[in-house]
Amino acid sequence: MAVGGRYGGRKVREGIVVSDKMQKTVVVAVEANLRHPIYKKTIRRMRRYLAHDEADDCRRGDRVRIVETRPLSRHKRWRVVEVLRCSELSEKEAPEAIDLELLGEVRMDEAKTETHITEAPQAASSGVTTEPAPEAVPADEPGSTEAEGEKSL
Repeated sequence: MAVGGRYGGRKVREGIVVSDKMQKTVVVAVEANLRHPIYKKTIRRMRRYLAHDEADDCRRGDRVRIVETRPLSRHKRWRVVEVLRCSELSEKEAPEAIDLELLGEVRMDEAKTETHITEAPQAASSGVTTEPAPEAVPADEPGSTEAEGEKSL
């Protein structure tokens, strides 16, 4: 980070986009490794910045470069300058990238279930009942009300 360099002496950070759910705003996680002043152990610190993404082209998992800028909102003081590396999107994140053959198989299964649903009312109209018969409760069980009623009579 050179003073007066490419971005006019402003702070520059590189991080990974962890959220892109807002419009024209991304959350960038920047990792910093520093040494503890007393124990000399390397500590990893993670800081999250809200950054303005004017083109709205950053996606979750992208590695980006952000530069500090004037306050754009209550918490937004950074803007995305460039996308360094794009991430691979999973099927959950990119539904339009799902294989069309798979969609065809799903639609075939839906069509089969629809034919089963349309056949069921025809069977009911023909007088055939498909409901299971109610189970009879034996009279000798102590919990049955029928048995208690018979004993009282």
